Amino acid sequence: MITETIYSKLQEKLAHVVPAVELRQKAEVAEEVLALKAERNAVILAHNYMEPALFYSVPDYVGDSLELSRKAAACEQEVLVFCGVRFMAETAKILSPAKTVLLPAKKAGCSLAASITAEDVRQLKAQFPGVPVVTYVNTYADVKAESDVCCTSSNAAAVVESFGTDTVIFLPDEYLARNTARETGKHIIFPTRRPQARYDTELDYQLIGWHGRCEVHEQFTVEDIENARRQFPAVRVLAHPECSPEVVDAADYSGSTTAMVNYVKNHPAAQYLILTECAMGDNIAAENPDKEMLRLCSIRCPHMNEITLEDTREALRRNRYVIEVPEDIRQRAYRAVKRMIEINAKD
Repeated sequence: MITETIYSKLQEKLAHVVPAVELRQKAEVAEEVLALKAERNAVILAHNYMEPALFYSVPDYVGDSLELSRKAAACEQEVLVFCGVRFMAETAKILSPAKTVLLPAKKAGCSLAASITAEDVRQLKAQFPGVPVVTYVNTYADVKAESDVCCTSSNAAAVVESFGTDTVIFLPDEYLARNTARETGKHIIFPTRRPQARYDTELDYQLIGWHGRCEVHEQFTVEDIENARRQFPAVRVLAHPECSPEVVDAADYSGSTTAMVNYVKNHPAAQYLILTECAMGDNIAAENPDKEMLRLCSIRCPHMNEITLEDTREALRRNRYVIEVPEDIRQRAYRAVKRMIEINAKD
């Protein structure tokens, strides 16, 4: 009976997105997950990039990574299952050190998070002594620990400007840095990784970036947008700030995953091209059946794709994979995340 109820709910939401046979199988797994969740007194958090059958069946909360971590910190349950990639689960652990945080996939990495190390940050700080470090929340805990403050894609400009200084180190996403530089009117450079290199203090730069990229967002091009508009002249194009500045310029709107979800919900247009991870397009389509999400740019994140309903079931059943953050790193990372939250609260 419970499986039928779940199946009916999924079919109502996802019949035009996921085949009925798959929905039936997923409903059976979802019933098991819900039973295990109750047994373990757990909370399930799902990022906007999760597969639709998972997204619409078992989570207690859905959203972007920071929003989910904050909700996790506020909940009473002691077991958190984070359906997202590793840096997201680490952020939940940073904010909720006493809770057990489970990541359903053993690896679930991230090309952007992997593009920079704590040692890279230390070397940059040695090259540019006294310059504050802003680190995108899409980084691992040890990188956050070397930072003065974290930021999200939606508050990057506000965080950079919060220092009131001439120069800021902004890591690691190259495109988000370029987009933030334009938004704040700052000049940007991308220094060498060689620690012995030095920059002339008279050079005209105010934002110091890094050559990290998201392997999904870097694939979107202006040509994608032009092709869509040739076929669908009335389409609204939404681009994540991790896309190149050229793509962001060509789009109608740029914002975080949550901002894009809200944009489609509140905008009257009938057709949308979502330039971000394609599962989110499916999830938005399910929530807005009267609106069409164009399938012209469907790129699935291989790391997000590691998280499935079946993996979530095994995480609860076997208590795997437990996320740990060394306490000295956690405390320093917590300060950077806490400062970001405080800046958000002022907006």
